[in-house]
Amino acid sequence: MTRGRVLWRYAIGAALLIGLAVTLDSAAIGAAIGGASPGWLIAAILLSVPQVALSAWRWRYTATRLGAPLDWRQAYAEYYLATFLNQVLPGGVAGDAARAWRHARDLDAGHAAWQAVVIERASGQFVLLLCALAALAASLPLQSALARAIDGRTGGWTFGVLLAVAVAVAAAAVLLRRRRGPLSGRIAAVLGRGLLARDVWPVQLVASAGVVLSYITVYICCARMIGVTLPTAELWPLVPWVLFAMAIPLSVAGWGVREGAAALIWAAAGLDPAQGVAISVTYGLVVLLSSLPGALVLLRQRARVASSSRSNSVSLPQA
Repeated sequence: MTRGRVLWRYAIGAALLIGLAVTLDSAAIGAAIGGASPGWLIAAILLSVPQVALSAWRWRYTATRLGAPLDWRQAYAEYYLATFLNQVLPGGVAGDAARAWRHARDLDAGHAAWQAVVIERASGQFVLLLCALAALAASLPLQSALARAIDGRTGGWTFGVLLAVAVAVAAAAVLLRRRRGPLSGRIAAVLGRGLLARDVWPVQLVASAGVVLSYITVYICCARMIGVTLPTAELWPLVPWVLFAMAIPLSVAGWGVREGAAALIWAAAGLDPAQGVAISVTYGLVVLLSSLPGALVLLRQRARVASSSRSNSVSLPQA
């Protein structure tokens, strides 16, 4: 990515945040964030530890299925590092690309290293989509808002259409697995070993469901942290859609896009959009804080490389 495109991603996120601050009650948003409860902050950060552990386990499991095994400690450290890089670099996938590259380089894993990262991330996104559809089914305000946005007369079957899309995606993956041909055969084989095999997809489903549930729980902790008393039954259906918006690679770590989505979803549910933005900003800060162990991994790796370079340097005697 060129420097201009990198700066452009930062600029988009900043512009979206500034636009929300001008449009909404920025003083109320700042006051809510400033009065965050330390107890809920600690709870949210502590939840990130098993979250990263489960994500690293899913990656290691997928890589092992594809014939590119990973050491557990390496997988855990690399996932923390990837999480940190995703928070500070544009696009949201730079850290994942880096861990795939290092896995391929250090263990001579080749294409399997890249395939493992793609599959384990796709598994998580698919489960997040299922959670978003379940949230839509559980939230009458969201159903009403979606019906109004599309057409009041067709809102009754909107959820069915979205569910059909999810089923179609799953069916396409199964059909791809069964098709014959050089390229499709290789893709189907990889998907079968890493995701779709009978003894694999339940494991992927449970692991990804655990990861997504931890994301939603951290988001709810952030809401409680700033004093939001909205019942959990009404709050949780809003969260998957905000998280899903973060996959749009327009900014850095979803900043601006996530807050804009939160404002729209809170407004659609008949709630104060400023409250949604305040929770979203708090969530972004918590995720950044919880990724800081990845910065320590980066510093340790750089120190190891520097030490190795010094030890490998040879001083030739003068003639």
